[in-house]
Amino acid sequence: MDKTPAPLFRRPQQHIPSSSAIPSSSPAFGTPVHPLKPFNVNAPKAVILPIILPPASLRPLAFRTFTKKYSLTLTSSALQELASFIGRHCGSGWREEGLAERVLEEVARSWKNRNGGVMVEGTSKELQEILKTLEGNMSGGKIVTGGKIGLPRGDSMLDVRDSEALSTRLGLRPAGLMREDSNTSFGMSGLGVQEGGDDEDEISDPRAWLKVISAYEQPLLTYNVGKKHFERETTKPSLLPPASHKTTAFRNRYHVIHQRLMRNESFQTSAVSSSRKRTLQRSASNQQSLKITPIANLLGRHGSNHMLLGQLVILPTGNLAISDLTGTIALDLAQAVALPEDSAWFCPGMIVLIDGVYEEEDETVGKGLSGSSGVGGTLGGRFQGFFIGQPPCERRKATLGISGPNSGNEITIGGGFGWMDFLGVGSERAVGSKMRRLEQKLLRAEAEDQQPSRDRVVVIGELNLDQPRALQALRKILALYAAEPEGSSPLTFVLTGNFTSHAVMARGGSGGSIEYKEYFDALASALSDFPALLQDATFVFVPGDNDGWVSAFTAGASVPLPRKPVPDMFTSRIRRAFASANADSSSKVHGSAVWTSNPSRLSLFGPNHDIVLFRDDISARLRRASVNLKRKPADANADTDADAGQEPSQESPPTDEPSQEADSMDLDEAPTDAVPKPQGQHPTSLPHETHIAQKLVKTILDQGYLAPFRQSIRPVHWDYASALHLYPLPTAMVLVDTTAPPFCVTYEGCHVMNPGSLLVPGRKGVGRWAEYQLGRGARLRECTL
Repeated sequence: MDKTPAPLFRRPQQHIPSSSAIPSSSPAFGTPVHPLKPFNVNAPKAVILPIILPPASLRPLAFRTFTKKYSLTLTSSALQELASFIGRHCGSGWREEGLAERVLEEVARSWKNRNGGVMVEGTSKELQEILKTLEGNMSGGKIVTGGKIGLPRGDSMLDVRDSEALSTRLGLRPAGLMREDSNTSFGMSGLGVQEGGDDEDEISDPRAWLKVISAYEQPLLTYNVGKKHFERETTKPSLLPPASHKTTAFRNRYHVIHQRLMRNESFQTSAVSSSRKRTLQRSASNQQSLKITPIANLLGRHGSNHMLLGQLVILPTGNLAISDLTGTIALDLAQAVALPEDSAWFCPGMIVLIDGVYEEEDETVGKGLSGSSGVGGTLGGRFQGFFIGQPPCERRKATLGISGPNSGNEITIGGGFGWMDFLGVGSERAVGSKMRRLEQKLLRAEAEDQQPSRDRVVVIGELNLDQPRALQALRKILALYAAEPEGSSPLTFVLTGNFTSHAVMARGGSGGSIEYKEYFDALASALSDFPALLQDATFVFVPGDNDGWVSAFTAGASVPLPRKPVPDMFTSRIRRAFASANADSSSKVHGSAVWTSNPSRLSLFGPNHDIVLFRDDISARLRRASVNLKRKPADANADTDADAGQEPSQESPPTDEPSQEADSMDLDEAPTDAVPKPQGQHPTSLPHETHIAQKLVKTILDQGYLAPFRQSIRPVHWDYASALHLYPLPTAMVLVDTTAPPFCVTYEGCHVMNPGSLLVPGRKGVGRWAEYQLGRGARLRECTL
């Protein structure tokens, strides 16, 4: 007789696999192997009696965690949110068992990882998302991860390898990284490699830490005046935005330069310096700090001296004016002198400093305005400018708050934006020290050998593929690097347009797009002759104004910036050449061809090296649009060289010759026809080409913007204007300008190089390019065909 009980009365099996712990919601689908996250279903459910926790009781603990440890400031609303959350989920054991301290630790770390800013506000969406995610990972007042109660010190609250989407919600960057400390690895996922992985070949290759960032991929940041910090734009950018975004782009430029000036010593007040006895060597005017007057505050102050910071604009009447966030006033620069003399261009569209006197019109005295209120309008009268200058540049270290030598033991001080991830590759405080140690291990050790080092970037200027000699010169250059010892080839080659000397796609009756593609097929044939370089280097292609598709309707005229890369349909054969070369390579990091936007960024070892790639004939545009200024008389006093933020030179050269600032702009390894700056003294004169190069570099870097012109001169996509900012100052800048002389100049720690055209004009059979060694300067090289 079968004594087996009926199925209804059978006891369930005791050994149930963990994957079946949750019954499926539908019999047609099996239960997933891994438990659902962020809610840990295997965690024991302890009962917690909620309490009402007064924010005043939590304030000392929150102050130690957020302010002392993470340099954050809690608002009253944020403290109220945290007190309510801890009282609801930790109960009466929030103090004795240390539950609140761990919750505050995880909230502060997650806030830092997502660049939430210095101020933690309770109404912010980021804090609500962090608390919501943390709520699903708590049981019994403790944080639960992976079936275990509590987290080891230094780990983030969740395993980012298991849930990429959830890590994004927490502010961590999704890359499937294996991390031990979320603070030290913050932002590393932007590099696209794993930290501490098993693949040693990939980690030991410096190209694994190289990333080309298009202007359309950069984080779009705006400066928040209230928080005094940069914030990421949450709205999706558009190529056809509303007109209000044009004002937003100008306002953001103004705020960035204004806060940069306020950090300058010349604009900071000091009670100690003002109380000191004035010496005979320095005048009373030099003892006082400089102050910027809003334009609207000029009303009713006829005949008074002021310093204005604003944008040069053209009024509907055709007169020059200056405009800031409060108003606009007509300018009279007939007597204005540039400080330093002839050191920069001043064009409408630039933000400049002007020192002068406000003069009201006779018929508007007592009214002060050709309108109603004056705020946001045009003031009556004019501003008589006597001195005009560029807003002084700020070194990269000062912006990021870095002190100490360029080594792995750098320390970060307050007052900077070290926690801000400007390029999406990690912030300076999070990964800067580790990246410098990694660079020292992978690159600097090789540089000690006699053979050519690997840490080089080869910049080839304008490459006109419709000129046969250009391809011949390119082959000659690649042959020189292919002949170097194995393992010492440069990291990357940068090739810039215009890839055709004319806008081929806009010429009626020509080959059009078919002819344009044939030129790139010829380039693919030339590159295929050097498979070793294709395997060991990254080739970056930056388009010009004559390249497709935009040149089809602009015919080579100024196109809006940033402009998109050359379409894939024209470059398919070049990609095929790289694929064929990599098929025979055993390296885990293959060579590649990257077609990027103009401008774009080249990042190496995270924020350690930030190289701007920009192709534009900006020098000719500056000369055409610049404002003519009066030159100082020959017997002018050297004391007038003390410009806003510009320290006076120790020796003032004759004003009839171009001057050079002391210790601010140096020549790298100059070409043979350039005269280097004498050591220990100031030159009385400089070669014209050297002076033009320094003038160009100072104008662009002081403006901190790649298109400081009116929209009619150089159009800019308003929503992507943030990608054109040069703040913080990059470590290097590739500025390919065929209308300027070739140069290699270092200004405020930024190495700027311009190789010009690949074929040297006026010298038949000569090719020129630039070679930049990371962090050590650049030099111009030439070869004969």
